[in-house]
Amino acid sequence: MTAPQGTRTAASPLASGTHECHVPAAGTHLTASTPGTRGYATGRENYLVRLRRIEGQVRGVQKMLADDRWCPDVVNQLAAVTRATQEVAAGLLDDHVRHCVLEAARNSGEAGQARMDEVAAAIRQVIRL
Repeated sequence: MTAPQGTRTAASPLASGTHECHVPAAGTHLTASTPGTRGYATGRENYLVRLRRIEGQVRGVQKMLADDRWCPDVVNQLAAVTRATQEVAAGLLDDHVRHCVLEAARNSGEAGQARMDEVAAAIRQVIRL
């Protein structure tokens, strides 16, 4: 895989070493659309399975409401959906830190700081109620 112009490609320490993290050259702004293999690539199928399960849980909650189920049971199921989505978010953040942030920090203090700023913003989004 060829890195886009203005970026450096560094091998990731994850898994079998097949990941790449495209770290923009110093002074290049990092964005969510910065190309490259994502940190969650090795766990993608697991995340998709978990999200499909969550989707099923949400359909179950819809059915509970349609069937006029007891309010506390519905709320308990919604809490389970919330916990499940939070676990997926936490896993994705963990993968991002271990893959993209670590590689960016190894290649450039400036790029590492920019990735840390992204993580902090993402964490703020996750913990908002």
